[in-house]
Amino acid sequence: MIDMSGPTPRFRAEPPTRKERQAPTMTTTTSTPGASDPLPFPAPRGGCPFAPAPAYETARDELPLTQVTLYDGRKAWLITRHADARFVLSDPRFSADVRTPGFPMANERQRFLLQGEPSFVRMDAPEHTRQRGMLTKWFTARRIREMRPKIQSFADARIDRIAPRGQAELVEEFALPLSSLVICDILGVPYEDHAYFERTSQAMLRWNATQDETLAAWTDLHDYLQRLAVSKLRTPDDRVVSLLVERADLTHSEVASMCRTLLVAGHDTTAEAIAMSVAALLREPEKAAELRAHPERYAEAAAELLRYLSPVGHHGVGRVATEDVVIDGRTIRAGEGALVVLPAANRDGRVWENAGELLGGEPGSTASHIALGYGPHYCLGASLARLEIEIALETLFRRLPRLRLAVPFEELAFREPASVHGLKELPVRW
Repeated sequence: MIDMSGPTPRFRAEPPTRKERQAPTMTTTTSTPGASDPLPFPAPRGGCPFAPAPAYETARDELPLTQVTLYDGRKAWLITRHADARFVLSDPRFSADVRTPGFPMANERQRFLLQGEPSFVRMDAPEHTRQRGMLTKWFTARRIREMRPKIQSFADARIDRIAPRGQAELVEEFALPLSSLVICDILGVPYEDHAYFERTSQAMLRWNATQDETLAAWTDLHDYLQRLAVSKLRTPDDRVVSLLVERADLTHSEVASMCRTLLVAGHDTTAEAIAMSVAALLREPEKAAELRAHPERYAEAAAELLRYLSPVGHHGVGRVATEDVVIDGRTIRAGEGALVVLPAANRDGRVWENAGELLGGEPGSTASHIALGYGPHYCLGASLARLEIEIALETLFRRLPRLRLAVPFEELAFREPASVHGLKELPVRW
């Protein structure tokens, strides 16, 4: 789920160690980049659609902590190493609030985030903690375990629809419906509206949209959810929207903002993680065959695939320092922005020996990846996302044993630059 973060008792990322909290320090210096930055931003992708931009990997492996120039001429620190990324995402001296002066906007369209009611994931404590606490019971370990039969039934129903045809486009016909059905069930959003919110969400996430287009999509979805919240007062149920709108300490606009975050992250990010996971495994069929032979490994594979693919944060998750902080001998001054590049951090050779290989993470090491964030903004629905990916993969490869790509991998169409990386289409046969 998209920088949509924060821990529950089950999902809480382990607190940073004392070493991480202090951050690696050497002689304190203040970096003053020259007229020409060593790295382009945003950096172009390389040959592998699943890998971070090569420039970001170079920064992680070869350069000291460095700055890039944003679209508006301002500077921001690029955070690409795993330890540095966890430090920035967990240290309270780095604000996640887009209204904090100096917050780095990666492009012009991101300024829509300053409009209207902010999402709780764009807040700091104590308001972030207050609003997040209203949602945690929906994503506890017990509740997620209880959802397994329902998610399995959704996955089987989608396979039932496509299996007789011998071919399908898995993004629109499996991954998106599955993730949309799940999040609609949790929130109490009518699934018959899925085409509308899927289209609106993608418009919000596109990097090549204009600021006006992004704001219009944001406003449309926000208004839709406000109307839905009001309707729940007349016809209540036991789902998230209904229970939130009954609270006296939330406005209808706040309810809409909270649910907008869950709705967008809950269907789009998870759907793309599912689709890319399938594509990655079909690209290396021996890995898919190994999973078929050992179905007990699907849960671990789901977590590892998130590390390998890292669908969000390819050009950085934004933070801004609220006081001077020293990292790797460089001083990030109060008011300076930082962009945490999750995919680069998740392939840091200091942590994983085979970081660039599919299913190359050492057993047990997946808990330390940050594809779903880290610290107080760790993804609220992390366990749900992993369960959906696990069930989707196990169901597809079990029920469609001859599953294969319908076109060469090189011809798969990936999304244009967007907040969530993924496939436009995934044509398959069996």
